[in-house]
Formats: sequence, structure tokens, C-alpha cells
Amino acid sequence: MTKKQKKMLLRILVAAALLVVLHFVAADGWLRFALYMVPYLVIGYDILIKAGKGIKNRQIFDESFLMAIATVGAIALALYEKSGDYTEAIAVMLFYQIGELFQSYAVGKSRRNISELMDIRPDYANVERDGKLEKIDPDEVAVGTVIVAQPGEKVPIDGVVVEGESSLNTAALTGESLPRDVKPDDEIISGCINMTGVLKIRTTKEFGESTVSKILDLVENASSKKSKSENFISKFARVYTPAVCAAALALAFLPPLVSMLALGLDAQWDQWIYRALTFLVISCPCALVISIPLSFFAGIGGASRAGVLVKGSNYLETLSQTKIVMFDKTGTLTQGVFAVNGIHHNEMENAKLIEYAALVESSSSHPISKSLRQAYGKEIDRSRVTDVQEISGNGIIAKVDGIEVAAGNNKLMERLGIRYINCHSVGTIIHMAIDGKYAGHIVISDTIKPHAQEAIAALKAAGVDKTVMLTGDIRKAADQAAAALGIDEVFSELLPAGKVEKVEEAMQHKPKKAKLAFVGDGINDAPVLRRADIGIAMGAMGSDAAIEAADVVLMDDDPLSVSKAIRISRKCLRIVYENIIFAIGIKFICLLLGALGMANMWLAIFADVGVMILAVLNAIRALFVKKL
Repeated sequence: MTKKQKKMLLRILVAAALLVVLHFVAADGWLRFALYMVPYLVIGYDILIKAGKGIKNRQIFDESFLMAIATVGAIALALYEKSGDYTEAIAVMLFYQIGELFQSYAVGKSRRNISELMDIRPDYANVERDGKLEKIDPDEVAVGTVIVAQPGEKVPIDGVVVEGESSLNTAALTGESLPRDVKPDDEIISGCINMTGVLKIRTTKEFGESTVSKILDLVENASSKKSKSENFISKFARVYTPAVCAAALALAFLPPLVSMLALGLDAQWDQWIYRALTFLVISCPCALVISIPLSFFAGIGGASRAGVLVKGSNYLETLSQTKIVMFDKTGTLTQGVFAVNGIHHNEMENAKLIEYAALVESSSSHPISKSLRQAYGKEIDRSRVTDVQEISGNGIIAKVDGIEVAAGNNKLMERLGIRYINCHSVGTIIHMAIDGKYAGHIVISDTIKPHAQEAIAALKAAGVDKTVMLTGDIRKAADQAAAALGIDEVFSELLPAGKVEKVEEAMQHKPKKAKLAFVGDGINDAPVLRRADIGIAMGAMGSDAAIEAADVVLMDDDPLSVSKAIRISRKCLRIVYENIIFAIGIKFICLLLGALGMANMWLAIFADVGVMILAVLNAIRALFVKKL
């Protein structure tokens, strides 16, 4: 609890205690009035000051003005009637302040949750100079500098590990509780916490362009982009508040004037003024004005905790209406790297064939060679390899332990006069011949991400009507990936402009209220991300251009997070609509009862403070997204 909140709690306790004590004090007339004004001013002086400033600045119609008019009016009515009953006016102000304290605490809790989540800004970077570690400002670290991250420290800047192995806590970035292991040559993003070993990292970006800075900027600016619901509530409050003030004024004067002048009856001014004051207390729109932005704020915070960064509540609202999701393929649904994906028709053990292939290819810098070495998984002993011949466009022939080994495409096999077996799988095919005999072939291709198939099924379960894949890959590779994933429609061999055309075509033919989302990660995806109703970028390994163009960023690069983001947005919007319907419904029922004289100040307090507390409680549910 902040100092301000503690001070308010003390004022509430003092005012409540004074109100209880005064109940047992026998005092009349002006002495009673003076005594009761003490707790009233203790609890309400700031509201009266705000109301006065609002009148001075010509910004009259807010809740402070309504509370001041209602309570001062109730006190004036008690003086006029000489009833000495000032309790209701003080109770209205007291319960209003309790509601304000509760709302302040709820908003503070939401902000603290996001602040704790986003407490990833590093205070320093370690640079080794003259054998000693020197702490310097991350802004002063140039690209290419080798920095040191010790156990327990935050990684301050994006880079590549050049020395050391460790486990990283990425929970603040991705929402993933399991640590991520890193070793030399692995890319590492800022904001992670180094848990075990010492790491030396060569920076690849300046601090201002690093992941941690971009995330902080996204979260800090998210609240500035308001949704249609928030804008509606702001406009509603601007019209609603003066309207109810005019209605209260009419309620106070028109019925008694009609009774007195037209009907010749007793005007009953005190009764109608009391009704008007009750009407004003009920009419306070704070439940709507507070709970709706709080719902979106909590929704953005809850999504951030789950590794989904939403750039504004307007995007959260659009995301909730998503019915069509279009995906880029490489790097989004697939790993985007070559890997051994199959070994066919081999005449020896898989491990032995991979060993021969890795040794033969060990002198090459081609990505295919790297994939084979990774599949082998052991240190390469190049002394075992002799007489290396690289035949351009064909492959490599070499001797391994004195045995001739050939690794290459079908042209190499034809060149050597070796009968080979064609492969029907999609990918790069490495045919192997050992000692002049065909030994099988190795399939190297891009691999589907672990949760990609599950992600497509989860989207359909979440109510998405159609999934589409857009890719520059050849048709055979695209069709095979789409069939494996359960994608509804696929377009292949597309240039970046072709992807934009397909998105525009889909947007023209989609239902009016349905929204289209595009999910991508590369530089060439940036135009499509901007063109779609909602652009979703892979944040951990996605390009800067894609992250900049996107409206939503997934920090774990997991396509399963797309359905999670949609479910979070729908939960948030459901809470928003619940609060709008509940608050407006209760308000209008109580306003009608107040106008008819069937509601007193106590019901007015419930209609104002009670509804606000219930709406705020409902709003902070948007923070909790673990079960989604």
C-alpha cells in the first residue's frame, strides 16, 4: 500500500470513528452541525477542492462535482428542515472514499503486476578491461563488444554467446517457466536472467534496439492506444453526466412547481430536493469510467505475463474478433533451419551413415554441412578424412578411414555410374555411396515447429473459421507442410507483394465484422503485417521490421501462443461487456427508483460505490490467464 493509500485509509478510519462517537453525543443546533462537519471535512475536503477546481477550470461534470453537490445539498436540506440528520451526507462521502481507495489499490495492483513482469531493464553491462569487470551503462556499449553475464544477472543486450554455457530464466519475456540452455554460437536476447554459468556475449545490437528496450517501450505506450469500447465510455460519460445533472435539476424543481402552480397542492420542496440529491449520487458514472480502462489494462498485463505483448487495447479488441488467421511458413510454422529429417534405403545403421556424411562434408561451409554435423552430434576428427574432391553442383567425394565415400545429388551418382533410388520426400536429398556401392539417402529439410499442429487445432477450437498458409516455398513443400498441420488453404511460390495481394483479397471477401490476422517473422512479412486487421510477429527470433510492423508480439516464437492471445483477448472483452451491461443496467434501475422516491441515500451509495467495487473486482480477473 502506498503512502497516499495509507493516508486515505487513516482518514476513513478517523471519520468512521468520529461518526460512531457523535451518534452517542447529545448536541443540538449549530453545535451539532459544527461537530458533524469535522468528520465530513476529514473525509471529504479533497473532493470539495477537486469540485471547486473543476468549476474554476470549466470542467464541471465529473464525479467530484456530483458528490460535492449531493452531500452539500443533503447537509443544506438537514439545516433547512432543522432535523440535525447529517449522517447520510457523511456516509455517502465516506463510502465513496472507500470505493476510491479500493479502486486505487486495484489499479496499483495491476500496475505492480506489470511492473514486476517488466522489471527486466538492466542497470549495467559488464565489460572486461585489463582483466577486471567494469560496470558501464548499457547505452554506452557498442555493437560487437564482448560483455560478461554472471550468474544471477540480467542479460543487458541482444547478442551471440562466444564463451560459456548456462541456463536462462526467460519467464519475464516468454511466460515460460522452464529454463533455456545456451552454449557458444547460440543467439541470446536481453531481459533473460543468467542462472548458472558465466557467459561471454558478443553484442549484435545497441541497447536501444535490443529486445528488452522494445518490450518496455511497447508496454509503456500500450495504454495510449484506446479501444472502441474505451472511447465509447469516454464519449458516454461526457454526454451522460450533464444529462443526469439536468435531470436532477428538473426533478428538484419541476414536480413541486407543477404541484404548487397547476394543481394547487403543497409543493413538498424538501422531498423533491432529497430525491434529486439521491438521483445525483446514483448517477455517478465512476463504475464505467474506472472499470472499463482497468479491464483492458489488466488484460494487457495478463497477456504480457503469458509472453504475449499487445501494443494497445484497440488491438486487444480487434484480436478478440479474429475469424481468419493467415500464416507465413518458414520461421513461423516451421523452424526455418535445415535439419536431417529422414534416412531412407540405407544399407547400414543410421548413425554410421550420418557419421560418414558428416565427415565427408566437414570441410564445407554450406548449411547442409552444418545440418549433417549437428545430426552427428560429436566432434569431427578431420584427420580421418583425406583426398577431398568437391565437384561443383554435384557433391563431394573423399576417403574416410581409407574408404571412398561420395555424398551428393543424383548428378553425382550418375557421374559415378552408381544406381540410386529416387526420394519422394520434400527437401534436399543427399545420396550416399560407400566404396562404390549405393548406401541410401539422407533427407534434409525445414522441420515443423513442435506445437504447430496443435496450434492450428487450438485456433479452430477457439472459434477461428479459417486458417491459411502463405509461403514463397515450392508448391510440393508447401502442400506437404499444410497437410501435416491441418491448414485449410495454402498459397505457395509467393513473393512479398503476392502475400499482400492474397491478404487484401481475403479481406475483401471476409464477413463484415470478422477480422483477419496475419502471423509472420521475417523482414518480407512487414508489409503483410501492416495490411492485415491485426499483425502478429514472432518476437524472440523475428526480424526488427516484423516486430515494428506488428500489433501483437509473441515472445516465445510458439505458434500455439496465437490461440492463447485470442482467448486472452476474448476473456478481456467478455469482462468489459459484463461491466458495461451490469453498471449501466443497475444505474438505470436505481435512477428510476430514485426519481420515483423509492430509493434513499443508502441505495444510492450501493448504486455508486457498490457497483464500482463489483465492476473493479470483475475487471482485475483479466490479469489471470494461466488456465486459458
